[in-house]
Amino acid sequence: MPAAPMRNLYLRTARPPFAAPPLQGAVTADVAIVGGGYTGLSTALHLAEMGLKPVVVEAGEIGHGCSGRNGGQVNPGLKLLPDEVEAHWGADLGRRMLALSYGAPDVVFGLIEKHGIDCAPARTGTIRAAIDATGIAGVRALVEQCAARGGPVRFLDAAEMKAATGTGLYLAGALDARGGHLNPLGYARGLALAAQRAGAVLYANSRATSVQRDGSGWQVTTAGGRVTAPELVIGTNGYTGDLWPGLKRTIAPVWTNIAATDPLPEAVRRTIMPSGAALYEAAWDVVYYRLDDEGRLLMGGRGPQRDARGPQDYRHLVAYAEKLWPQLRGVAWPWQWHGQVAVTQDHFPHLTAPEKGVHLMLGYNGRGVAMATVSGRIVAARIASGGTAVVDLPVRNRLEPMPFQRFWRIGAEASMSWHLLLDRLRGR
Repeated sequence: MPAAPMRNLYLRTARPPFAAPPLQGAVTADVAIVGGGYTGLSTALHLAEMGLKPVVVEAGEIGHGCSGRNGGQVNPGLKLLPDEVEAHWGADLGRRMLALSYGAPDVVFGLIEKHGIDCAPARTGTIRAAIDATGIAGVRALVEQCAARGGPVRFLDAAEMKAATGTGLYLAGALDARGGHLNPLGYARGLALAAQRAGAVLYANSRATSVQRDGSGWQVTTAGGRVTAPELVIGTNGYTGDLWPGLKRTIAPVWTNIAATDPLPEAVRRTIMPSGAALYEAAWDVVYYRLDDEGRLLMGGRGPQRDARGPQDYRHLVAYAEKLWPQLRGVAWPWQWHGQVAVTQDHFPHLTAPEKGVHLMLGYNGRGVAMATVSGRIVAARIASGGTAVVDLPVRNRLEPMPFQRFWRIGAEASMSWHLLLDRLRGR
């Protein structure tokens, strides 16, 4: 069946409108960047502020991928717990990765303030919510490990969670005051405008069709032209294709669906997420939600691992929202859309430099608003330093494909079916 047309709320609410022309003809740059999402835009902004000339080519409109479709959560930290990060990468790099990731919301909200980005920012915290005993253990570990490192993360018991969320479903939670939420497409457009003002050049509707060596540099070809530069950045994340051989085999492009209401009546609005925080569940299906600045509820989570084919592919999100807050029964959900996030096998972002002048940056595992922003800054620092800058992410010199990556969709669908059965047996 063909994909159904999406009704992406952000296309109506994101400010300001932003347009970039398609690439026509041949241009030169200091850095050619493929991908007009957070990674590419942050890289371009930071490079331009350093006095370099970056050129960005984007296949669709700026922010067309998941940078303009995600849940808008600005989450601190990495996918894994702090102790696991240090155990995997060692004390020195592990500590630096934790400082980078837990400090990433500071960078996001700092850029918003510095550049006057109109994206409805709300620094109201992020809650990780537990629905079962495994979840309770996870949030306790998160609180304890963050507290040991001086992080402002607070354990919430069941009563505190009910007060914060308006639902009695949750057994416990961890509230990180560093997090928050925003309009993600508005943020992408704001980064793009800031990058332009700093001297970056952006081309939309200019899909890169090939990348090849050009003397000591690189040439990116599109249908309408080409960009030649000594440095190349590819930041296509969940929409990565065959542009760089083997790159798409390093990630699983996992579909995530979102349904949203129109602004809720004030009496209902007051009873849902009174804390104003963004929330994600410590569960297999990673349900996440928030209220936006006009009182809409945005409810996200895993869906069928393909483009949505109609309202039926979002019904599980509506049903779960009504379970959390029965007062939502009868409320319309006119907004429905989906996007693809990039999941890596080790659940860490991947910065790979396989050849001189090449920087491949992707794999944020559902934490792209904050992590793609700081990763762009890291890529810019490496380029500006000639590759000598010490950065707070591991730099790999070869691609690390996921085993059996070509079968990831089958595995994901099987896992979803199994967990849905368990949820029904548990009465979730």
